[in-house]
Amino acid sequence: MDTTYIFLQQYWWFLVSLLGALLVFLMFVQGGQTLIYTLGKTDDERTLIINCLGHKWEFTFTTLVTFGGAFFASFPLFYSTSFGGAYWVWIAILLFFVLQAVSYEFRSKANNLLGKKTYEWFLILNGLFGTVLVGTAVGTFFTGSMFSVDQTKIANLGGNMAISQWEGPAYGLEAVLNPVNVALGLAVFFLARILGALYIINTIDNDKILARSKKHLLYNTIPFLVCFLFFVACILLKDGFAVNDAGKVFMEPYKYLHNFLQMPVVAAIFLLGVVGVLVGIGYTLFSKTIFTKGIWFAGAGAVFAVLGLLLNAGWNNTAYYPSLYGDLQSSLTIYNSSSSKFTLTAMSIVSLFIPFVLAYIVYMWRLINKKKLVLNDIQTETHIY
Repeated sequence: MDTTYIFLQQYWWFLVSLLGALLVFLMFVQGGQTLIYTLGKTDDERTLIINCLGHKWEFTFTTLVTFGGAFFASFPLFYSTSFGGAYWVWIAILLFFVLQAVSYEFRSKANNLLGKKTYEWFLILNGLFGTVLVGTAVGTFFTGSMFSVDQTKIANLGGNMAISQWEGPAYGLEAVLNPVNVALGLAVFFLARILGALYIINTIDNDKILARSKKHLLYNTIPFLVCFLFFVACILLKDGFAVNDAGKVFMEPYKYLHNFLQMPVVAAIFLLGVVGVLVGIGYTLFSKTIFTKGIWFAGAGAVFAVLGLLLNAGWNNTAYYPSLYGDLQSSLTIYNSSSSKFTLTAMSIVSLFIPFVLAYIVYMWRLINKKKLVLNDIQTETHIY
């Protein structure tokens, strides 16, 4: 057994999971967009909120593209199976993110065709469907999807080269019929709104907006906890998709609970994340003064919690993309769906530059957030979203 190759496969699942976790954190932009009319009661207040979020929307979009690219390069069979089969889900996600990009570009343009309100509603739609659909799609990592895979076709140089085939009639949209998937989608949505409110509290200096943000932080925390706890309880109590030493997939009772118990570091990462989110919310809600640092506790917590969930789904001999279409052996694992050893090795060398990229992002973030935004900024700033 080539332990080096196994290490590379596990290493790249960690990197992909980390990118997914960072994406969920950066969806505070989407969450904040759904609060435009809730927190902003005048046109100037809405413009202030949109500019606060607009300074960061490229981070989310770039991370989404990077997440997809990393998945394609490291686990191409997943990419071809999910993106090529469940294409209605991914097309919908990309459509709503395109609406976001267009809205930030044209909302404040003079004499724009559709008017400000139309672009503001585009931002709200992106915040709603972009988060729910991403969460629902990730839910299938635990509940499974309707597809089949025939890896013997890899060696076939002629004829039909389709290795995988989607068997569901809705091409991915059937995921919304599973309440566990929907619960995760709604949990991501409400978490994004929580992070959005916390980021606005951290970034904007306006008493009215801050008071409304604190109030709606509570309103979104309750449904988030209900959806999140329902999802976690379901996956910990359900049968999971395990893989034996021969590479065969089988159903194991309480598989995802066993994963946490057998990988205590992953369980600790997950629990630390949950605590971080609760601490960020709690400090902000119960502080006698306006506590502006909640986004960093809750944001870091969101990264750790999502990272723990995704590592649970792929490590410890688990099929991270289970097939529900008759044959469990069509399910994808990090071992049967990864790129070659050479490809993973080459990409691992490139990945050593990631800390430098992150350092640049942190520097730019601090530079952009050097001063809190006030209403006067939308009148003096040269570029307004």
